[in-house]
Amino acid sequence: MSPSAGVTRSTLRQQIADALRDEVLAGRLPPGREFTVKQIAEQYGVSATPVREALFDLSAQGLLASDQHRGFQVREFTVADYRAMAEARALVVEGLFRDPAERVAVRPEGLASIRRRASEAVRAAKGGDLDVLIGYDLRFWRELGQFVLNPYIADFLTRLRVQAWVFAVHRLRRDGMDENVLWFGHEELVEAIARGDREQVHAEMRSYYGHALAWADRLEAREAEGNAEGGADGPPGPGSAIPPESPGHCA
Repeated sequence: MSPSAGVTRSTLRQQIADALRDEVLAGRLPPGREFTVKQIAEQYGVSATPVREALFDLSAQGLLASDQHRGFQVREFTVADYRAMAEARALVVEGLFRDPAERVAVRPEGLASIRRRASEAVRAAKGGDLDVLIGYDLRFWRELGQFVLNPYIADFLTRLRVQAWVFAVHRLRRDGMDENVLWFGHEELVEAIARGDREQVHAEMRSYYGHALAWADRLEAREAEGNAEGGADGPPGPGSAIPPESPGHCA
């Protein structure tokens, strides 16, 4: 990333934050990976100020943890964290559709794009293309969030989804993807929203929540078994170098 003369510091800050978020979501910066402002600034060939700002932005979004003496590290989410994310998301979305006239405004002109995101997400999931799946899944939920009249709730839901992917990505790369792990209800959910079918929206969100909890149960059992055998089933350890900049996924 080499900024042009026309790029403002605020734009550079966002570019760095987006690039690092892509690295985390692609699994190239694994949980627990530590780095400093100086390392990232040298990697991207920029000054420390926009890097520091970008890292604090990602910390505020819950993706990084910061330490005054050790710098930053990619946050390690636990199975308990993931359970809480799924529960919070299900409760908030179901609450939104209890009275959609006051909380949700579905714009028909936006449905075509969301349907495409849903279709591509399902196709990527069935094809096992994790990078493409993450990109389309995040776009799908972000565009659905534009129907929510409360921007704070929309932002909260987007952050939860990003955090859930940070938890999931290295585990899916390790264990593989199948219908027992992934939720394929994108298309059914968007059609229920388009019809204003609140009961079906609730049913789809219960399906999402059930998939998430079932996977959490399996992960918990596996990690407990690993601990019993003396080798905890944890995330991969930190790498030895900051990875080079890459195009990232389709988010």
